Amino acid sequence: MALYESVIIGRQDLSPGQFETLLEKFIAVIQSYKGEIKKRENWGIRNLAYKINKNRKGHYMLLNIDGPPEAIQEYERLMRLDEDIIRFLTIKIKSINEKPSPLMANKSDRSKFETITDENSSESNKE
Repeated sequence: MALYESVIIGRQDLSPGQFETLLEKFIAVIQSYKGEIKKRENWGIRNLAYKINKNRKGHYMLLNIDGPPEAIQEYERLMRLDEDIIRFLTIKIKSINEKPSPLMANKSDRSKFETITDENSSESNKE
């Protein structure tokens, strides 16, 4: 079986629960072809670089998939037909990186930085 990385952007109108339900439908297709999801990252709602079908934001999800090419073909076909999916991109990769993606790593670094900065500012206010 081959390894794939897929990024999916859903409409901003969907609630996070609706977006998860939508993705479960696509994941079920992959599993029906004996494929499996190795890694799944929810990047949340992010701004788009430009308007797509009157949407300025979208729900982002990263999936790392181990499955046959037939599963990916059906998965992409169903995403093309679904109106709630704005864009998607699936590429073949050589190996799956177990570390968080750079986008997720930046979020955790940012929160650590904010915590450190907040502590430093409260200490300087005490003096």
